[in-house]
Amino acid sequence: MASYLQVDGLTKSFGDRLLFKDLSFGIDQRQRVGLIAGNGVGKTTLLNILAEKEDCDAGDIVYRRDLQVGYLEQNPHFPSELTVLQAVARSNNDADLLKAKQMLSLLKINHFEQKTEELSGGQLKRAALAHVLITEPDLLLLDEPTNHLDMEMTEWLEDYLIRSNLSLLMVTHDRYFLDRVCTEIIEIDNQQLYSYKGGYNNYLEKRQERIDDQNKDLARANNLFRKELDWMRRQPQARATKAKARIDTFHDLEKKVQQGRSTQNIRLDVKASYIGNKIFEAKHISKKFGPIKIVEDFNYVFSRYEKLGIVGANGTGKSTFIKMLLGKIDSDQGKFDIGETVRFGYYSQDGLQFDENKTVIDVVQDIAEVIDLGDGRKLTASQFLQYFLFTPEKQYNFVHKLSGGEKRRLYLCSVLIGNPNFLVLDEPTNDLDIITLNVLEEYLSAFKGCVIVVSHDRYFMDKVVDHLLVFKGEAEIKDFPGNYTQYRSAVNKEPALKSKESSGANKKQSPTLDSRTSAENKKQKLSFNEKRELEVLEKEIPALEVEQTQLETQLSSGTLLTNELLAKSQRISQIIDELDAKMIRWMELSEKNQQATKL
Repeated sequence: MASYLQVDGLTKSFGDRLLFKDLSFGIDQRQRVGLIAGNGVGKTTLLNILAEKEDCDAGDIVYRRDLQVGYLEQNPHFPSELTVLQAVARSNNDADLLKAKQMLSLLKINHFEQKTEELSGGQLKRAALAHVLITEPDLLLLDEPTNHLDMEMTEWLEDYLIRSNLSLLMVTHDRYFLDRVCTEIIEIDNQQLYSYKGGYNNYLEKRQERIDDQNKDLARANNLFRKELDWMRRQPQARATKAKARIDTFHDLEKKVQQGRSTQNIRLDVKASYIGNKIFEAKHISKKFGPIKIVEDFNYVFSRYEKLGIVGANGTGKSTFIKMLLGKIDSDQGKFDIGETVRFGYYSQDGLQFDENKTVIDVVQDIAEVIDLGDGRKLTASQFLQYFLFTPEKQYNFVHKLSGGEKRRLYLCSVLIGNPNFLVLDEPTNDLDIITLNVLEEYLSAFKGCVIVVSHDRYFMDKVVDHLLVFKGEAEIKDFPGNYTQYRSAVNKEPALKSKESSGANKKQSPTLDSRTSAENKKQKLSFNEKRELEVLEKEIPALEVEQTQLETQLSSGTLLTNELLAKSQRISQIIDELDAKMIRWMELSEKNQQATKL
C-alpha cells in the first residue's frame, strides 16, 4: 500500500516547555488514523506543523509527490467579505459552484449568499468542512471535526468518511466517531508516541495492557530504587567516584520512579450538598423568537437525582431552555418552580472569564479552599485539581499559558468545586480531551445530585444520562426514557413499526361481511418461492450474525495489517446493511405466514 506521509524525529517546544520529542509515524493510502493526547500536549500544534502553518524544532516530514492534502482547522475562519458560496467553492466556474452548492446542501447550509461573518460556530465549521471535502484531497487532516456539529450531522460525516477512499489523520474527542471511522489510533503520552491497530475500543484494551505492564515495571523500579537509595546513603564519599556508573543509574531510576508517581490519580467521591425532594417543575412554558417556536405549553416534573440529557439539532432551542431554567432568559408564558434546596452549578459554552494573570490554583481557591467528600473527609483545592489532571507544577502556571482545552478544564473545575447539588452542563465535551472526558464521566457517575447535560457527544451521553429530552424543532420535544443509543435504536425501528401499524389499520377497515370475506381470501398461504425464501433467510441471518461477531473479534485483536483492517471493516458495514434488509424481509414473511395459519 502506497505511503502518503512519513514523519521522523519530530520535535516541538515553546520556550522551556517541550510538547513532544522524536515523534515518528507514517500514514498509508486509505489508512484512517486517530490522534489521542491530553490537553496541552500539542495535538493542534502537530496538525499545524503537518499543514505547514507552524515550524518544528527538528525532524523530517515527507509527503508523497503531488499528494493533495486538505486541512480542517479546529476554529476555521474565512474573510468576512466573502459569501458562503465564495468561501467554499474553489473557483467561479460552473462545475465548482455546483459541487459547492451540493456539498453545502448535504451539510444543511442553504443560504449561499449569506456573509461568512454572519455564520454561527456550527455553520462555520460545516462551511469549512464543505470546502475541504470538495477539494477532493488524498489525505485529510481533521482537528476536532465534530465540534459544533449536531448528532445527525456527525453521523452523516461518519458515514461519509467510512465510505470514502480518503486517508485521514484526525484529532477528535468523539469516541464513537473514532471507533467507527479509524483503522488505527496513535497516542502521545509522556512525550512518546504509541500506536494501536483498530478503533477506540481496541485502543482502550491495548492501552490498559500497556499501562499494566508499565505499572509492573514501576513496581520493580520502586523496589530497586529503595535498595539503591539505601546503598547511596551508605556510600562513602571518597569511594563515590569508583561507582559513578551505578550512581548515574540511580539518578535515572529516580527520574523514572518520580515520573510514575506523578501520573497516579486521586479517587474522587464527592458528596453534593443536600437536595430536597422538590427539584423543579416546568409549568406551561412557552417561548419563541419571532416566528420560530422554541417551547410551547411545555410541562415537566424533574425527579430527585435525575440525570437528564438534552439532544437535538443546532438551533432547536436546547441552550435557550437551559437559560430559562436558570433564570437568565424569561419565558413568554409559564414558569419554572424551583425547590428551595436546589443549588445550581452551571457550565456554559461561553463561560470562560478568568483573570489571565492569576495562577491555576488561585482561580480555584478564590471559589473554595476545600471540597467536602462527606463523613468528615475533605479535599484541598490542589488535590481536586490533581484529580482533573492539573499536576502540582501546572497549578502554579499562569492562566494565559494554558491551552484552550486546559482553560476549559479549569473552567470545569471552577464550577464543580463550588459543591453544587444540581449540575447544568451545556456542551461540556467541546475542547476537552478524551482523558479529561473519562475523568468527568467517572465524576458524574458518582455525583450524588441532579444533572442536566446538553451535548452532541453520543458516547458521553450514553455513559452519563438515563433519560432524554429530544428537541426536534418548532417546539416539538420528545420525552424518552433511556440513553442516546437506545433512542437511536428506537427511532430506527419506527418506520417498520409504522408500516406494520398501517398494514394492520388497513385490515381493520372492513365494515361489511363481503369486504371481510374478500380481505380474508387475500390472506393466502406463503407461495412455494416465499417458503423457500423464508427458510433461506432463517439460515442466512444467523450465519451473518456469526460472521459479524468473528470479524469484530478479529478487528479487536490488534494483529491485522492495514489492508486487512480496511477489508474487514468494509465487510462489517456490508453485513450490517444485509442484516437490516434481510430482517425486514424475514419479518414480512413471518407475519404473513402467521396470519395465514390463523385462518
